Amino acid sequence: MEYICTKPNELNSIAEQLLKAHNEARIFAFYGKMGAGKTTFIKSICEQLKVIDTAISPSFGIINEYKTSSELPAYHFDFYRIKSVTEFLDLGCEEYFYSGAFCFIEWPEKIVDFLPSNSIAVTIEEKNGKRFINF
Repeated sequence: MEYICTKPNELNSIAEQLLKAHNEARIFAFYGKMGAGKTTFIKSICEQLKVIDTAISPSFGIINEYKTSSELPAYHFDFYRIKSVTEFLDLGCEEYFYSGAFCFIEWPEKIVDFLPSNSIAVTIEEKNGKRFINF
């Protein structure tokens, strides 16, 4: 499915469509260049999920945990600064992926060999002020 976003307020609707289209999915891998809007779109998804915490980029901490209205938290990963697979393994990220919680992964190409096979790929491209979102 491809969506074209011309205004930030359209993201909530697209996030809702993503969650409806993949209502059983828990692992979402976000691909796109720096500044494409990955974190902003994840914030919209978190709004749809009624995440209690404020969703922000985990650029330096690598993992953010958000409280939700359910028993399970949601996890937001940013692997842009990860230097090696060993660093990924030392963080114990695989345990998060198989926890049953929502996991939103930015820069998944850095850990592609460890992504669960049921991950949903979300690609965001920016062209001429528009965002093209595919999943």
